[in-house]
Amino acid sequence: MNKYSFNQISLIQYIFIIFETQVGIGVLSLPRDLAYTAGTDGWITVILGGLVSMLLSIVIIRIMEKNPEYTLFELLSKYFGKWVGKGLAAAWILLAAYAASTVMFSAIHIIKIWIIPDIRNFILMILFSIPIYMITKQGIRVIGIFAELVFIVTLWMPFFLLLALKDTQWTYLLPIGKEGVLPILSSLKSTIYAFLGFELAFMLYPFLKDKKSAVKGIVIANLLSIITYSATTIVCFIRFSPAEVTDYVYPMLNLLKLIRLPFLERLEIFSLSFYLFIIFMTIIPYLFTAVLGITQLLGKQDHRIALRILILLWILLSFFFIPTSSQITSMGKSWGIAGLLSAFVFPIFLWVYGWIFHFVRRDPRQ
Repeated sequence: MNKYSFNQISLIQYIFIIFETQVGIGVLSLPRDLAYTAGTDGWITVILGGLVSMLLSIVIIRIMEKNPEYTLFELLSKYFGKWVGKGLAAAWILLAAYAASTVMFSAIHIIKIWIIPDIRNFILMILFSIPIYMITKQGIRVIGIFAELVFIVTLWMPFFLLLALKDTQWTYLLPIGKEGVLPILSSLKSTIYAFLGFELAFMLYPFLKDKKSAVKGIVIANLLSIITYSATTIVCFIRFSPAEVTDYVYPMLNLLKLIRLPFLERLEIFSLSFYLFIIFMTIIPYLFTAVLGITQLLGKQDHRIALRILILLWILLSFFFIPTSSQITSMGKSWGIAGLLSAFVFPIFLWVYGWIFHFVRRDPRQ
């Protein structure tokens, strides 16, 4: 019997966890990053980056299909032995914890800039940590349920993009490919950072009830991310001039600020309040990955102790570490570089190594 049979997630929950982890902070800032390198051809880069992410997602699933009841941390010990496996697992734990921390401090920074600038960081950290702790401590099944709830609660938000189509200039996108091939390809790095989150399939696969649909699920999740990123990027490009997009750190919020409704002012504040749910769904899966890894690395059963320690470290750190905008950007870039290795280089290496491993052992699954 599957040892995770009492803590499983459905295919829909699996899709929503990956999709919501991917979009997170990226939707707010990606148009600006793409405009710097590829100009208004950045939407082409989004599609290319999404396709690359999709292919590597399938590679991850193929790796896990040979070891359906193993999490990544258990698989590393199986493939590389006790000490090397634990060393690689520790690196993944640190990366997951750093990713969650980066998004958490970025969320606090955004809320301070756009909604309540005078509030202290540690207060927001405590307020954010309470719901994140309550959901993460319950395990992956409750995280999956929360992912469904977040999707329903925020389903109305994309329709506001239609209101932003007033006074747009579609000619900003023309001619297509005017920047040339090299700028489009060079901006792939920014897009790849935005699609980080699919590598969590390493952790989610053992908990998936219908494992035969894992490939279909992760392809759908990536398609949803491609559609979301493409739509937001194109709307920003046709609403703002090519030069104007680069003036805004978070173009999506500036876009919402331009929308005027007779019954609602400051739409960007209203939308950002709801968007916090999606940001939480970027933090929670990475945080759960970190505490699950710590638990399995130490041979324990209860992940809540590790979770409490990490949450406490966050709160203590928020008293002393108040990052500036440049520091938030630097944290995001360093996470992106580490993510490039863990989500794009590592799966290919592990796939080749696993193929050799099973071939040498004449594993019948091969």
